[in-house]
Amino acid sequence: MSYLQRHIASFFILFFLVGAFAFGLVPSVFCQETDDSMKIRVKDLADIEGVRSNELTGYGLVVGLNRTGDKVQQNIYARQTLRNLLERMGISTSPTSLKPENIATVLVTAKLPPFARQGSRIDVTVSSIGDARSLQGGTLILAPLKGINGQIYAVAQGSVSIGGISAGNKSNSVEINHPTVGRIPNGATVERTVPTELAAGNRLTLVLRNADFSTASRLYKVITKKFGNGMAKALDSRNVEVLLPETYINNRVGFIAELESLELTPDKIAKIVINERTGTIIMGREVRIGAVSISQGGVTIRVGTEYDVIQPEPFTKGATTAIVPNKTVDVEQKKPESVILKEGATVDEVVRGLRALGVSARDTISILQAIKSAGAMNADLEMQ
Repeated sequence: MSYLQRHIASFFILFFLVGAFAFGLVPSVFCQETDDSMKIRVKDLADIEGVRSNELTGYGLVVGLNRTGDKVQQNIYARQTLRNLLERMGISTSPTSLKPENIATVLVTAKLPPFARQGSRIDVTVSSIGDARSLQGGTLILAPLKGINGQIYAVAQGSVSIGGISAGNKSNSVEINHPTVGRIPNGATVERTVPTELAAGNRLTLVLRNADFSTASRLYKVITKKFGNGMAKALDSRNVEVLLPETYINNRVGFIAELESLELTPDKIAKIVINERTGTIIMGREVRIGAVSISQGGVTIRVGTEYDVIQPEPFTKGATTAIVPNKTVDVEQKKPESVILKEGATVDEVVRGLRALGVSARDTISILQAIKSAGAMNADLEMQ
């Protein structure tokens, strides 16, 4: 190919690429700028004030157990509960004559979701409060669920489903998971509603789940950019007040749905979470380490005893076989290894440096605490 032909071919290739970029024929991966920031929806960052669930509790009786219920000698109120239940059905009994082993007294808990109406079904959790061995195969009898004000908001009843198994007797038994706690899906019927006014006074408040002034300011800016100036106001590090636009007066649900779909990048603080019990270390990418040198080493001491058997010479009178202990003490000092971290080292560099030393998770925890004490790490260290 001649020099002129090569230039003509290059010209046509350049012309094609320019046209492809102009008409969007080139894949977007070559056109878009990379954005390392992670944007999160408002609905994943904040809750609406007043829209919340309510805790319900109740006391009930589980029947139909296979001799795995409360023991009569140890649980007197199990008999009292059964007697009261039978009396409400018109059956008169004596407390001393009741000796069933197929019943268990339980505590029933549930969450009443917001905007639940009469007739709605909710899940309940059943937990034994006596000495029952298992709730497998049991049925919860009508149990009223009350709120903190003492009012009945739901009634629970149904077959208990457990995630565990208990079999055998006292001398030989097998138990898997936790058989004394079970669930009843859709086991309660809502009988009373909790009044919730949505966007009272044509305004609502978004409550951040993690208080942060920077995130609250960014949320305010995102809402203002979407709905205009004066429609939002950041009250503090957690609460942002939003006014309801006039075009959404009759469509509050639509406004909230559009508000929750907005995206922003929340600010994160530099924090290291350490669980000493399990040796777990969680670090964010915002953690930075100053110039520091880490040296890790140790001394290992092994103490052992070996026994030698000494046999007497043949035809030796009065001599017996003897066992003589031979004690040994070995001291092994590990050569200290060190790694130097440069100023502003990232989490990945810190982890790689500690792994290069061959340190364990618990040693890493001690090293991080020492770095924090030395003032070389500007991050919160949270111990669990």
